[in-house]
Amino acid sequence: MVAAPEPTEQRSQSVSTIAFIGLGIMGSPMAFNLQRAGHDVIGYNRSPEKTQPLLDAGGRAADSIADAVAEAEVVAVMVPDSPDVQAVLEGEDGVFANARAGTLIVDFSSIRPDVSTRLAESAAAAGMRLLDAPVSGGEAGAKDASLSIMVGGDAADFAEAKPVFDAVGTTIVHVGGHGAGQTVKAANQLIVAANIEALAEAVTFLRAYGVDLDAALTVLGGGLAGSKVLDQKRAKMLSDEFAPGFRIELHHKDLGIVSTAAREAGVVLPIGSLVASLMASALANGDGGLDHSALLRGVQRLSGQAPA
Repeated sequence: MVAAPEPTEQRSQSVSTIAFIGLGIMGSPMAFNLQRAGHDVIGYNRSPEKTQPLLDAGGRAADSIADAVAEAEVVAVMVPDSPDVQAVLEGEDGVFANARAGTLIVDFSSIRPDVSTRLAESAAAAGMRLLDAPVSGGEAGAKDASLSIMVGGDAADFAEAKPVFDAVGTTIVHVGGHGAGQTVKAANQLIVAANIEALAEAVTFLRAYGVDLDAALTVLGGGLAGSKVLDQKRAKMLSDEFAPGFRIELHHKDLGIVSTAAREAGVVLPIGSLVASLMASALANGDGGLDHSALLRGVQRLSGQAPA
């Protein structure tokens, strides 16, 4: 059953009842920000304790996907991989079987573009609408409501979902039809992985020469070498503490999506292939649950150093 709502802040004029499925590292702060923006958010997560931050913000919790989506105008999904999205949408307890006709589904997950396109077709057959809307910005962006959101699907549905996107992101772009958002996200993950690997190699190089690493990264960040990756990941690399903002196992999955899609398009990704192998090595060495900045540990291993 859905828990009774608690008082919320004054609502905006563009209010939706939103079912939010998947309250992990990214989904929990996103659902929290949607509630704080004035929407009525009903959260569901397989681990019920993860609904607590949403409840603290005045949202509600459901015991099942079916309960969560029963009265929703919008269903938001943020789960790890293609099979998870398929289960959420197509399962017996899922969205297609239990949401109302006309429901707008916003899939914030990062999944295969071809799967997203097929799910959009299935949504239409069920009388619903689907946008693929993967995000970039990591846990920090989710908490700060500053995510970059790349959206694929119908333009009218994108316009309808804009108040939802505005509550969780700042760079929000309609990039094309169904599956286009996932394609752009795949490119994003390629760029991010390459940047993290380059930063990890630079950090290992600087340490080998005994340079003041904090000072070095400060000056590098002010020049052409500066990037959001450097800004967001320097603290983890400086401290060798890799609590996950985005796990290596998920980035490994995303680089598999990039590799498969590139092969199908006849595109060669030399750096992409290398960084995918390095990410796979990190996973094989037991680092899958760490933040993707732990690629640093792989460079240390290759350099004959024991990771901290």
